[in-house]
Amino acid sequence: MPDPTVPPTPPVPLDALLARADLGLRRIAGPADPAVVVHWAHTSEMADPYPYLLGGELLLSAGVHIPDGAGAGYFDAYVSRIVAAGGAALGFGVAPVHDTVPGALVEACEMHGLPLLEVPPRTTFSAVARALWQLMAQARTAELRRVTEAQQSLATAAARPDPVPAVLQQLARRLGGRAVLYGPEGTPIAGAGPDPGAEARTALSKLAEVVRPSGQEPSDARPSSASDTVAGVRLVAHALGNGEGFVLGTAAPQRDAGDHTIASVAAVLLSLLTGERHGGSGADRSSALVRLLLGAAPAEVAPLLGGDRWRVVCGRPDGRAAPDPVAASALGAALGSSLVDVAGEVVRVLVPDGRTVERVPGWTLGVSAAAAPRDWPAADAQASRALARARATRTPLLRHGDRPALTDLIPPHDADAHARALLAPIERSPALVDTLRTWLSLHGSWDRTAVALDVHRNTVRQRIARCAALLDTDLDDPDVRMELWFALRRT
Repeated sequence: MPDPTVPPTPPVPLDALLARADLGLRRIAGPADPAVVVHWAHTSEMADPYPYLLGGELLLSAGVHIPDGAGAGYFDAYVSRIVAAGGAALGFGVAPVHDTVPGALVEACEMHGLPLLEVPPRTTFSAVARALWQLMAQARTAELRRVTEAQQSLATAAARPDPVPAVLQQLARRLGGRAVLYGPEGTPIAGAGPDPGAEARTALSKLAEVVRPSGQEPSDARPSSASDTVAGVRLVAHALGNGEGFVLGTAAPQRDAGDHTIASVAAVLLSLLTGERHGGSGADRSSALVRLLLGAAPAEVAPLLGGDRWRVVCGRPDGRAAPDPVAASALGAALGSSLVDVAGEVVRVLVPDGRTVERVPGWTLGVSAAAAPRDWPAADAQASRALARARATRTPLLRHGDRPALTDLIPPHDADAHARALLAPIERSPALVDTLRTWLSLHGSWDRTAVALDVHRNTVRQRIARCAALLDTDLDDPDVRMELWFALRRT
């Protein structure tokens, strides 16, 4: 079996062989198609060369097999057999047997669409074969150089802070098409490159399902890769080798010899990135965890994770009761962070400041403001509130505002003391506090609060009425609402 990490020897365009002035070859029949390529040269004087051809050959013949008085029927049968065997072209030597190329052979090649080359007397068949090997060697060297440069650029992209999008972008550029990473549930979670069109996009998604393990069959029951061509676009799907169900899909308008090798390298890198999870080495993450367990402050541990300021992203999958670890990993991959935590029905991701947080299909997200390690708990609360508002308003992504708030004008100690005193009657009931906070954030909407909290609207009414009674205040008063919101922001 060929080594998949080494690109095959690329074929040589027939026009490149015709361009060799030292050979003096001349096309005298057949299509002048620049897409015609030659894989190798073969010399044969058999009247029926079909059994000896593999396809893609430049068949060289001096016409020794042509009987005296051969007519159009002989040449038609001869050329049709070459075409049936997959021959790429026919080179006919005009010496020493024939002074010119037989006219019936020219007509037969024209009729069957087989390129016919006239080989002059001064050019030997071995010279043609040697020139072909030289061109193939040059093409292989160029292809190896292209693949090597692509491997280096992919490896560099994998070392970036946002490795998954960077690898996909580099792969798309190298293939001249689109590269997509599909999550375990078949949803595209990251992509780069031009859109190949709806038809090719749908076909690529279906092709990804062909290679994705179902979990109900042996790991080797499905192919590791599959390919198809739709609307002139070459589609390839690679199952990533981490066993988590991720699939790499590519869509490119053409396929060169080294494209499979380049895509295979990208698949290996993405397998490591989506399996081991990126965003800092495993040793750094382990060190950070150990230091936290031994009492280190978050501010001391944060440099090990690769940044000073971070954002908390809270996400909840659409249409599912609770996310599993694989789905959480997929969200982390889409956001470019390995710092993922599944907390019940919500996934929390710690994302370095400066990395853009975009919408992720299939998820509703709430994003905090950038915060230093000492303020991460507050950022977590911001992201949680943003997620609640996003779910209530059916918005895929909401961000916490970064502008200064009223609380910045009051000394924190005084603000905290006031908040504790004001909310003391309900502080022992987290359900009441959460309901009041959500209800106020949604401007007193019973329905949207019920959606955000996953409870019945009557439950919301009962809890708000209980809050009003315990706090002994009128919650319809805007001044009261403002003061309570101020207090809730401090807790």
